[in-house]
Amino acid sequence: MENTNRLCRQRVGRLTGIQRHIRKYWMLHLMAMPVVCCLLIFNYLPMLGLVVAFKQVDFSLGIFRSPWVGFRNFEFLFTTEDAWVITRNTILYNLVFIVLNMFLAVSLALLLNEIYSRLLAKALQTVFMMPHFLSMAVVAIIVFAFLSPSNGLINEVRASMGLDAVNWYMFRSVWPPLLVFVNAWKHIGYSAVVYTAAITGISSEYYEAAMLDGATKGQQAWYITIPYLKPMISIMLIMSLGNIFRGDFGLFYNVTQNNGMLYPVTDVIDTYIYRALTTLNNTGMGTAAGLYQSLIGFILVMIANRIVTKINPDSALF
Repeated sequence: MENTNRLCRQRVGRLTGIQRHIRKYWMLHLMAMPVVCCLLIFNYLPMLGLVVAFKQVDFSLGIFRSPWVGFRNFEFLFTTEDAWVITRNTILYNLVFIVLNMFLAVSLALLLNEIYSRLLAKALQTVFMMPHFLSMAVVAIIVFAFLSPSNGLINEVRASMGLDAVNWYMFRSVWPPLLVFVNAWKHIGYSAVVYTAAITGISSEYYEAAMLDGATKGQQAWYITIPYLKPMISIMLIMSLGNIFRGDFGLFYNVTQNNGMLYPVTDVIDTYIYRALTTLNNTGMGTAAGLYQSLIGFILVMIANRIVTKINPDSALF
């Protein structure tokens, strides 16, 4: 009885503390309410639709009355003949994207930080960041303008040199480095701005002391700037690992013109699932693939964050 009363008093005490907190910061809670409502409506409420991954959806019956098929929709990802190809392409492309884009973004941020004219630096940041906001449909048109078999820029240059035109959309070996280049061109500018913002937080006294000691610009970057960026780099890396099983659909579908000749080197999980869905018209398979990718991404983020926490807790995401 005494223990029960003590638990009741503790609960009342906690409830009173929450009430005091809400009463004290009611304005902040009111300001956060629209964002919290949007988060619940657009991020958490749709999670009820995950049940579709375990059903053979019949729209005449509705989602909840459709027959339950268990994990049969997930078998599609593992039993298909192309399972190894699409998994290999998805992981390898994303690993290259993560490593190369991070290196280029940090390098670009270091170079922008060395520009003495702030106006020029801001202008260059804007120029480098603009491709990030282009849709992949527009990027596909730009790439086609260069690679068009009939009147593409590259073939026009070849024709002026007396060489024959080449149908680049038939050469598989060209596309892995080309897709890496297009992805880097589109995204490193935006990432560089994030690193540049972090660099501005470094005290100028460190650089002044380094210059007095005779340190070069490269030594200043290596011993001052990059160590300061390590927490930001760790956070960006952890967040990137969450999407390692997701392929950029626009990049691999639109830019390659969905060319069947290129599938062995350009087909990823997302493009393969899209074609399967348009052929089989099975919504459950698409939901199962999305759930599978999200679970793998969540596990990788947790593992990466745990490893970073063991090495340096200040660099962890949470």
